[in-house]
Amino acid sequence: MSQTLEATVDIAASPERVWSVISDLKRMGEWSPQCRKMIIRGGTVARGTKTININKKGLLVWPTTSKVIAFEPGRELRFRINENRSIWSFTLEPTATGTRIVQRREAPQGTSKVSQTLIKYVLGGSEPFDDDMIQGMNATLARIKNEVEAGATV
Repeated sequence: MSQTLEATVDIAASPERVWSVISDLKRMGEWSPQCRKMIIRGGTVARGTKTININKKGLLVWPTTSKVIAFEPGRELRFRINENRSIWSFTLEPTATGTRIVQRREAPQGTSKVSQTLIKYVLGGSEPFDDDMIQGMNATLARIKNEVEAGATV
């Protein structure tokens, strides 16, 4: 988990419509193949909101916790995973035909030794894990796109 990973999708819907979907973090499990559930602590999602996350890959299941570190309606949502120091984000950019979503996973301070060890010995190694992450990000964005466009007005 050494690099910034990124996936992008264009959606035929307004940034406001896309935001109404992606900012509902308790629904993350409907979209993400790895993060199966996000439990919001304290009600409404905003900057500072904390979550408990349930992750799954194959037979492996593990919890993480996170904190929302940026919440700009219609623009950006970022949360930091406490256990590995990674930062996940969704950035919305208006386009001529709707909205572009950029999803990123960054680790500007590197990841924890525990995370590095688990990736190396339990999750298949760094390169395969990053490949899985990119595939998962693309799957997440495709599911969000399908949902938003099914009921969207630009």
